[in-house]
Amino acid sequence: MFRKTTLKTACALATASLVLSGCASNIDNAKGKPSVYEDVSTTGSVGGVGIESQDVVAVTDKMMRDMMANPLLTGRSTPPRIIIDNEYIKNESTSVVNTNMFTDRLRIELNRAANGRMVFVGRHFSDMVQKERDLKRDGAVDGGTIRKTAAQAGADFRLGGRISSLDAIDRNTGTQSRYSQISFEMVDLELGTIVWSGLYEMRKAARDNVVYR
Repeated sequence: MFRKTTLKTACALATASLVLSGCASNIDNAKGKPSVYEDVSTTGSVGGVGIESQDVVAVTDKMMRDMMANPLLTGRSTPPRIIIDNEYIKNESTSVVNTNMFTDRLRIELNRAANGRMVFVGRHFSDMVQKERDLKRDGAVDGGTIRKTAAQAGADFRLGGRISSLDAIDRNTGTQSRYSQISFEMVDLELGTIVWSGLYEMRKAARDNVVYR
């Protein structure tokens, strides 16, 4: 009796295994489409009417060249101290934009191109700098190898700007058009005068179903 029960159990398990293996063979285990690297300065395979990577590259390249050609910024015997961050960059457009992408790329590319003709103040790192200064002043660490100053660096100029847009939709076709305007200005931090201005504008049209994040 025991042997018959064991035999029946074994047969049942074997049958179940065959059924499961048969079902498993019908499961689609094909791998997904592999990622493809795209040139960030060109329109990608996914695109709409919003601000995209090629726009960030084009805007910052244009602004950088304009700034480098301005003698008030690059022609001084003493290099000016400049703050470029997104603190005073306003996004008033309908596009979802991380404004840090503009200011980070512009600051880094300018710093490389200026080669000492501009000095960039990392105001967004001021907390980090102050913590290290406090450690040095308290004697918790030594004074480093460069210098000791009474305060952190003040700036001569700071970047401000605005992103704005104007949208239109054709209800018959679903086509959407967006005019985007990006303006940057360099402000004298003593007088409040504007020593440099740059403007970039574009218009895109598409039957847009792209979601920007």
